[in-house]
Amino acid sequence: MSDWKLRAQKNADVVFFSYATSEQEKNAKEVYLWDLDKTYLDTRFESLTGLIRTVFEKPFQKKNIPGTGALIRALKSQWEASQPNTPLAIYFITASPPQLESNIHEKLQLDGVNPFGVYCKDNIQNLRPKRLWRLTKQVGFKLQALLQMRLRLGEDIREIMWGDDSESDAVIYSLYSDICARRLDQKSIVSTLKHFFVTGAQVETIIELQNKLPIHDPVEKIYINLADDTDSEYYLKFGRRVVPTSNTFQTALDLFQDKRVGVEQVIAVAQDLITNFDYTVDELEKSLDGLVKRQVLAQSTIDEITPALKARGIIQNDFELSIMPKEVAQRVEGRVYELEGTFEPWVPEHIDYVRDYR
Repeated sequence: MSDWKLRAQKNADVVFFSYATSEQEKNAKEVYLWDLDKTYLDTRFESLTGLIRTVFEKPFQKKNIPGTGALIRALKSQWEASQPNTPLAIYFITASPPQLESNIHEKLQLDGVNPFGVYCKDNIQNLRPKRLWRLTKQVGFKLQALLQMRLRLGEDIREIMWGDDSESDAVIYSLYSDICARRLDQKSIVSTLKHFFVTGAQVETIIELQNKLPIHDPVEKIYINLADDTDSEYYLKFGRRVVPTSNTFQTALDLFQDKRVGVEQVIAVAQDLITNFDYTVDELEKSLDGLVKRQVLAQSTIDEITPALKARGIIQNDFELSIMPKEVAQRVEGRVYELEGTFEPWVPEHIDYVRDYR
């Protein structure tokens, strides 16, 4: 663990470990960003005990959120089939201390993942009485990491982001989008950051990083894992770009709709949930029906995927949706942006970050 400083790039409490070349990063057209904690791995930082337990876990002991290993392999498989000789650009961000980077990297490789980089939080320095509150405050850390990552990428990059509902990830990713697109003036940025307990030094760094960025919104879609069972309607205020999901089967279905995974990859995720995480056919049917009721999946998507799911026993042959799906109203480069009858904006011009109605 002691040699991490020799391999890392450190900026305040953000520590970055790079596994890709600068050329690979700049040439990437699409980037996948995963929050590691409660989104990819089942890690807990709500307490000192949880942090210590995580520190001493070996790579093979780290537990995935159900289906995430299969999901990320599905993304990699589809990408490599469509973009031969071009690596899938994946970054991870975690509140784990940098001393754990080698364990994290080894765990990801066990899952068949070769990330471009991992952002860690220098959390060990917060193990002091007057700084313990910082252990669970992630907004300032994550925004700094995301903006640092943005500077490493090309001007017209597209980012697909994964987070969860325990660490304000929808707020963080949407704020990141607003900062990059200049939808907020600096006064609004500062007041919003202070509301989320971002320190003065972190605020200054975030503003400095913004000034170096091109005016471009890189965020294409945000998936939020409902680890704490937040009502999905809460996320409507962030726009239709934010898709809350109860499990990785729902995420795989939306990725299929956007042509980022194929039928076989969706089935692989579902089978992983059934075989390794004790999901039932009934649960998967409810997950599929739930996305239709929330007007996420289109009629054409249902028509294409349902026969395969029935043929492979993922859902029952007599399964029927509780409501009729909507037709696609807007599709760009294979990705669905709007269904008929939807009225929420894809990206709101203004998001009320301060008032939390959960």
